[in-house]
Amino acid sequence: MSKLGADLSLARRRRRISQASMAARMGASVSTVRRMEKGDPRIPVHFIARALYVLGEIDSLAGLLDTTRDEIGLTLMDEQVPKRARRKKPKGDDTPGAL
Repeated sequence: MSKLGADLSLARRRRRISQASMAARMGASVSTVRRMEKGDPRIPVHFIARALYVLGEIDSLAGLLDTTRDEIGLTLMDEQVPKRARRKKPKGDDTPGAL
């Protein structure tokens, strides 16, 4: 959180946006912006999303958890894959040899 806050602060300053202007654009107070830039973990995520939007970086939020690269989730799914695949019998067909 500290790094994220520092990165948000640097991005804001590089764009020459004051904390007061940033707060107004985000719909937040200046103290919220200050706490966010200090890395306060109690800041709601919607304020971070709003800050990214103001900075033109909202697309970076979409890449936070790329499910195609979620190694833990994919590993758990792979553990549940059956060892063998069997063809299911059609419902209502109990005759031997029927497909």
